[in-house]
Amino acid sequence: MANTAAARKSKKAPSPLATHDTWGKAFKQHGWLYVMLIPGIVWMIVFCYLPMGGLIMAFENFSPYAGDSIIGCLLHSPKVGFDNFKMLFTGTDFGNLLRNTLAISLTNLLIGFPAPIILALILNELHCQWFKRLSQTFVYIPHFISLVIVATLTFQLFSTTEGIVYNLFVQMVGRENAPDLLSDPNLFVTLIVGQSLWKETGYGTIIYLSALSSVDPQLYEAAKIDGAGRWGLMWHVTLPAIRGTIVIMLIMRVGAVLNTGYEQIFLMQNAMNRSVAEVFDTYVYTRGVQQGQYSLATTAGLFKSIVSLIMVLGANKISKMLGESGLY
Repeated sequence: MANTAAARKSKKAPSPLATHDTWGKAFKQHGWLYVMLIPGIVWMIVFCYLPMGGLIMAFENFSPYAGDSIIGCLLHSPKVGFDNFKMLFTGTDFGNLLRNTLAISLTNLLIGFPAPIILALILNELHCQWFKRLSQTFVYIPHFISLVIVATLTFQLFSTTEGIVYNLFVQMVGRENAPDLLSDPNLFVTLIVGQSLWKETGYGTIIYLSALSSVDPQLYEAAKIDGAGRWGLMWHVTLPAIRGTIVIMLIMRVGAVLNTGYEQIFLMQNAMNRSVAEVFDTYVYTRGVQQGQYSLATTAGLFKSIVSLIMVLGANKISKMLGESGLY
C-alpha cells in the first residue's frame, strides 16, 4: 500500500508548458492538416453554432421590428417564457404531426436501417471482382441524384395520366384496383420509404463494406474447419465482426427519429395526402417561413432537438449496458 501511494505521488500532472510544447510539436509535424481543418471549423461555427443563438425565439414573441438588427430583435422582443411550448403541445396540429412523423421515421428505421447491412453482406459474398465493383457503382449512383429529380421520376412513373408503372397496374388489375401512390393517403408512407430505400441503401453500404474488409480471414478458415457453411460463416463470423459498427449507426439513426427530411416530404405533398404528409419539418417551414410565426417554428425545432438528444443518450446508455462500446 505504501509503495502504491508513493508511486501515485511520484506521478505528476503534466505542466501547461509541457502541454504547449506537445501541441507545438504536433502542429509543426502536421501543420497542413491543421490548416485543412480551418474551412470545416469555420463552416461549423457559422452554420451550426451561431444559429443556436436564435433558439431564444422559442421563449419570446419574436418580432422582426423590435430592433434595428437581428440581434436587436432577439434581445428586445417580448419574453413569454414557456408559452410557445404550451401553444405547440396543446395545439390541434401537434398530435397529427407527431403521429405522421413517427409513422414515417419508424417505418424507415425498421425497413431502411437493415437494408444497407443486407446489401453489404450480399456484395461481400460476390467473388467476381469486376462484377462486384460494377454492382457497387450502380447502387451508389442514386445517392447523388437530387431529391427534385427523384420526385420528378416518381411523378413520371406513378402519375395517373401518363405514369408508366401506373398504366402497367391498370392493365394487370384494372383501373379501379390500380394503386394511386401519389394521392392515396394510405400509401404515402410506402412512397416515402420506397424513395429513401432506392436512394440511400446503396450509399449506406460503404461503412459496412469498410468494416467487412477488416475481418480477419483466419476466422473464416477456422469456422470452415469446424464445419460452418455459408450461413454459419455469416451468422457467427461476419455479423459479430461488424456488430460494433451496426450499434453505432443504429444509435445515430435513433437520434434522428423525428427528422423525416423536409425536402422529400414537401415535394411529395399534395391536397389529397396532406393529412398524413404534414410532419414537424414541413410544419417549421409553413409556420416560420410562410406564416411568419418564427417563435412557434423555433419551438418545434427545439422540441425536435431535445428529443433527438434524449434518444441518442438513451440509446448509447442501453448499448453500454449490453456491453457495446457506444458513441462515447
